[in-house]
Amino acid sequence: MTGNTLADKGQRFHALMEAVVRWLPFGLAEVVAPSFLGFALINGFTFAVDLLLLTAFRSGLGLPVPLAFTVAYVLAFGLSFVLNRALNFRSHAPVGPQAGLYAVAIVINYLAFILGLGSALTAIGVQYLVSRVVAGACEAAFMYSVMRWIIFRDPR
Repeated sequence: MTGNTLADKGQRFHALMEAVVRWLPFGLAEVVAPSFLGFALINGFTFAVDLLLLTAFRSGLGLPVPLAFTVAYVLAFGLSFVLNRALNFRSHAPVGPQAGLYAVAIVINYLAFILGLGSALTAIGVQYLVSRVVAGACEAAFMYSVMRWIIFRDPR
């Protein structure tokens, strides 16, 4: 069966991202990596999953807010790891060390951007939703960079 393995799906996903990047206007095709577009799509999807899980845990199961936030966040980031590893970065390296590096990156990300930057911006008077969006943009840049150049780096 051709085209049904995860490696084949990763190849097709990457080819699609390359094709879309070639069509970007204003010279963006020269600066946007296909893996960045793939990261944006996958993480946009996993953010939606995060929000759905948060709603299910808080409104459906009645979990306390901190627990609902944490469980949804961890599950969504786990899904992001799996999808980015298989489809976007197409890594075949041992998963254990990558998962360990990813866990460290998630902790740094959470402390530096979600709690640190978001809280700091709010403390200086930036509206909390604007603070979260700014922190989210920094979080995305950090996580993409860590995934591309550290966690899923190509040793070649």
